Amino acid sequence: MQSNRIGAGCDASPNHADDLSAQRIVLTQVLAMHPTHLPVPQLVRAITADSEEFAKSDNLERAIRDLTGVGLLDCPGGVVAPTSAALHADRLGVL
Repeated sequence: MQSNRIGAGCDASPNHADDLSAQRIVLTQVLAMHPTHLPVPQLVRAITADSEEFAKSDNLERAIRDLTGVGLLDCPGGVVAPTSAALHADRLGVL
């Protein structure tokens, strides 16, 4: 049965390309820093170079949430770490 929702089957976000870019930036940074792990706010500051631009930090926090949701990041206690799947994909050169 097909969904009758408007936009069903389309990307949920109108800024899908921006979301993917932010996810790429976050994952690249987390993998580059491994085995050092930072709390979410410090990771965002490291990526934004202490920029106070809320929209960018919000986008990066959303990227962390989304990457956690798909199993590429873990955030136990708010500390961001790559999962074993992300580390393995990185070793394979997939990421």
